[in-house]
Amino acid sequence: MSNPIPQSAVTVKTIRGYVIAVLAVVLALLIAHWPAIHLESAPASLFFCAVMVSAWFGGAGSGSLATILLSFAFYYSFLPPVDTFAPKPGQLTRFVVFNLSAVLVGSLSVAQRRAAESLRRTRDDLRDTVRQLLETNDKLGRSEAYLAEAQTLSHTGSFGWDVSTGEQFWSEETYRIFEYDPTLKPTLQLALDRIYPEDLPLVEQVTASVSKHGSDVDVEHRLLMPDGTVKTIRVLGHTANDRVGKPTFLGAITDISTMKNAFEEIQNLKDQLYKENLALREEIDVSRMFEEIVGSSPALQIVLSQVAKVAPTESTVLITGETGTGKELIARAIHKRSHRSSRAFVSVNCAAIPQDLIASELFGHEKGAFTGATQRRLGRFEAADGGTIFLDEVGELPAETQVALLRVLQEREFQRVGGNETLRTNVRVVTATNRKLEASIAEGRFREDLFYRLNVFPIEVPPLRQRREDIPLLVQYFVDRYATKAGKKIRAITKRSLDLLQSHAWPGNIRELQNVIERSVIVSDSENLAVDESWLGKRPTAADSAAHGLSERLASQEKEMIEAALAASGGRVSGPSGAAAKLGIPQSTLDSKIKSMKINKHQYKKS
Repeated sequence: MSNPIPQSAVTVKTIRGYVIAVLAVVLALLIAHWPAIHLESAPASLFFCAVMVSAWFGGAGSGSLATILLSFAFYYSFLPPVDTFAPKPGQLTRFVVFNLSAVLVGSLSVAQRRAAESLRRTRDDLRDTVRQLLETNDKLGRSEAYLAEAQTLSHTGSFGWDVSTGEQFWSEETYRIFEYDPTLKPTLQLALDRIYPEDLPLVEQVTASVSKHGSDVDVEHRLLMPDGTVKTIRVLGHTANDRVGKPTFLGAITDISTMKNAFEEIQNLKDQLYKENLALREEIDVSRMFEEIVGSSPALQIVLSQVAKVAPTESTVLITGETGTGKELIARAIHKRSHRSSRAFVSVNCAAIPQDLIASELFGHEKGAFTGATQRRLGRFEAADGGTIFLDEVGELPAETQVALLRVLQEREFQRVGGNETLRTNVRVVTATNRKLEASIAEGRFREDLFYRLNVFPIEVPPLRQRREDIPLLVQYFVDRYATKAGKKIRAITKRSLDLLQSHAWPGNIRELQNVIERSVIVSDSENLAVDESWLGKRPTAADSAAHGLSERLASQEKEMIEAALAASGGRVSGPSGAAAKLGIPQSTLDSKIKSMKINKHQYKKS
C-alpha cells in the first residue's frame, strides 16, 4: 500500500507542471518563428509536441494550459490574416480542428504518462513481491532444514494420508524409521509390511477407524525390520480437511525404542532393588529378632509370652523396668509381631527433648507457631500413621503434653502446635518408663487418667540380675558381634571372667554388660577373652553381702509361703479358694512368681 503524498509536494508538482507548459509554449513559438527552419506554414506539429510534453511532465492541468496558450498563438500568428485577433470566419474550421487535435494529443499524452507510471509501480510491486517470495522461500528452506534436523534428533517423522485417494506423503525421517529408500512412493501397504505380526490387527483396526470415522490416533506398536531387529514407535495424528475440503490424515511417528528400552531397564532395576530391599529387610528382621530375643531364662520367657499375646491386638502397652534392660527392643518385638509390622515404627525419647519442644516434636507445628518455626513441620504421630509410636521415658512428659497425649489415646485426634485443624491419627501407642509412675501420680507430676490409659497391658522387663542364666548367652552373642567388627578371632572366654560376669550385680543391666564385652574385645590380644575385674566396680562389701543374704532369706520365705498356699488350695491358683486369693495377690503375679521360682504346683494337687 502506497504512502499518502504530502500537500506541499502536490503544490510544488502542480506549479512545476504549469512552468513546463509555459516554457514549452514559448519554445514552440520561438522555433516556429525561427526564419532559418521556415515552419511558419506548418506550426501545428510543433504545437502538438509542446502540448504532449506539457501533458507528459505536468499532467492534465499543464496540458490544458498549453492547449489554451497555443490556441491563442495559432489563431493570432498562423491563421490569416496573421498578427491580429480580428474575426477570421474562413479559418474557423481549421481553428476548431487544431483545438480538437491538441486536446486529443494532450489526453493521449496524459493517458500514456499514467500508463507508464502504472507500469512502473507494477514493476516495483512485482520486484518487491519477488524479493519477499525469495525471502519467504529462503526462510521456508531454513525452516524445513531445521524441521528435518529436529526430526532426526528426536527420531520423529511426519506423514500425510489423503483418505479419499489413499495417496501418502512421508518425511525423510519417516523413511528412515521404516528403513525404506526415499525414492520409493509411500503407500499404506509399505507401512503395513513393517508392522510386527502380533501388532498388525491393532494397526489395521486403527487404520479402518481413521478411514471410516476420521478418528484421532494415539497408539504404540512395534516394527519388525528386515534384519530381525524390533522397533517400538508411537503414532499421533488427526484428520483435517485441506483447502478443497478433502479429508487428510496428518500424523507424526516417533521411534521410542531407546526410551522404551531405558524405561524397561529402569523398571527392571526398580524391581530388582525392591526385591533386594525385601530380602535385606528380611535379613534385618531376622537379625533384629535374634538381637532382641537373646536368652532362655524363665523371667525372659514370661516377658516374651506376654509380647506374643498382646502384639496382635491394638491395646496400649506400658513397658516398665530399669535402665538398660532393653525396653525399646521389647517394643520393637511387639511391633514386629503385629499387623502393623509393614508400617513405620517411630521411637521418641521424651527425656532427650526439651520440654518446650516436646509438643512440637510429637504433634508437629504450623509456620510461625513460635520463634524459629519458619515452615510447617509434621510431628512424630503423623510420621507413624498406620504404624507404631514408642514413647520412651513417658514419665518425663510435661503436664500440657500429657493432656494432648490423653486426647490422642481417647479420641484418636490432635492439633499441630499453632494450628486449628484437627487431624485424625491411626497409631498404636507403646510407652516405657524406668520410673514408678504411681509415685509420680502421688506427687502430682503425672496424670492419673493418662496412667490408666497407658497401663492397659503392663509388661515389666526383669533386670539382668534376675536372669543370670542368660548371661553366658549374652556374653557369647556380644563377643561374636564385636570380634567380627574388630576383625578378631575369639574362640572362648576364661572361666574366671565368666564367673565374675555372672556374680556381678549389673546395675546398668544389659547395656553395662554390652559395654564391658566391647571394651574387653578391643583390648584382647589372644583367642581367649579375659575381663578386667576392675571394670566391674568394687567387690561386694560386708553390708552388701548382708543385704544379699537378707534378700535371699526373704525370697526363701516368699517361696515357702507360696508353697504353703498351694498345698492348702490343692495346687489351685485361681478362684475364691485358690492360692492367689489366700495370698491376696493377682493370679498373673502368682503365676509369674511360680515360674520364676521354679515351683511345681502340680505336686500339690489332690488325687
